[in-house]
Amino acid sequence: MAIIYRKTEVGQAEIATRALRLPLRVRQALILVDGKRSDAELRKLIPPPADEALQALLDLECIEAVGGTAASAASAPATAAAPAQAAAPVVLTLVETCQRAVRWLSNNLGPYADPLSLRIEKAKNREDMRSALVLASSFVRQQRGAASATEFEQHVGLPPEAG
Repeated sequence: MAIIYRKTEVGQAEIATRALRLPLRVRQALILVDGKRSDAELRKLIPPPADEALQALLDLECIEAVGGTAASAASAPATAAAPAQAAAPVVLTLVETCQRAVRWLSNNLGPYADPLSLRIEKAKNREDMRSALVLASSFVRQQRGAASATEFEQHVGLPPEAG
């Protein structure tokens, strides 16, 4: 059975700050971990040797296994804490929110997302960011439907009633 990995708080902080100074291949692997792709899918996307990159991220506690076989729990000690962490709401920094929103829009809307991405990147405070995210959510709803808009809102931490 496939293993699904997601970024931990350490991994999210690393994306924002580069404090760990990860090698390029390992950083690329961290960027690709999204909590949805299986380990098999990640191996196709990560430059070889992908297993070493994933193991390095596990060792540094940048990622954790959130789905898969019981064997995955043994290979990822942080998995035991995953249910408790999943229940708590994740509060993202302004930079993290920006990065997540721009990445999601780019992956799902391609170049059509560029004007929205620019507006999100120009946000100077939470109020500006919220306004840009509500606009982006509305655009996603028009282009891709309510389900995609809800997925976007959850991905960036925008409360559903705002969209």
